[in-house]
Amino acid sequence: MLNKLIENFSTTFERPLLEEIAESGRIFEIAEGEKIIEIGEYIKGMPLLLSGAIKILREDGDGDELLLYYLERGDTCSMTMACCLGDAKSEIRAIAETDVELVMVPIRKMEEWTAKYKSWRNFVFDSYHNRLNELLTTVDSIAFKNMDERLVAFLREKARIAKSKLITSTHQEIAYDLHSSRVVISRLLKKLEHLGKIKLHRNQIELLDL
Repeated sequence: MLNKLIENFSTTFERPLLEEIAESGRIFEIAEGEKIIEIGEYIKGMPLLLSGAIKILREDGDGDELLLYYLERGDTCSMTMACCLGDAKSEIRAIAETDVELVMVPIRKMEEWTAKYKSWRNFVFDSYHNRLNELLTTVDSIAFKNMDERLVAFLREKARIAKSKLITSTHQEIAYDLHSSRVVISRLLKKLEHLGKIKLHRNQIELLDL
């Protein structure tokens, strides 16, 4: 585990902290589509992402989801940290967007390292800052952009995360992430295909000129 931590976090944490993370953390491999954190669960550890991507979702009172942001290599989830330190239930759902490898850090060490290592404190504060900016971007998108623009931005981000122009998602899955209806998403995707921006396949979307 130490070698993987050095590869991903050597510019973030000093060697003694990396060694402590390797000693106390547990490494997990999670397949694409699997749930990592569920709403209402107590969280007992904080994830450090070694590879892959995780999508963080919020759910409304009717059970409809909204994509908040993605976590990628070198990231952690500030909302998870807040739940851990406050011994509170999770208010988000985390799902593996791709195959994921991560290290889970126990709560007791998070507090200890905050006092002991400046690099850990900076990492925590930077994570809060970055996630807040991403949440503000999501709020701005909902408040100020129409669904056409949100869909295009969503497809571009999915392609960036997947490192591929071919996105594997159903229209219903996209509707869930964008807190919309399948009918609306299907209509907008057909419009983009007509404009030559994408090509629709069965459960896949190929980006052509987006």
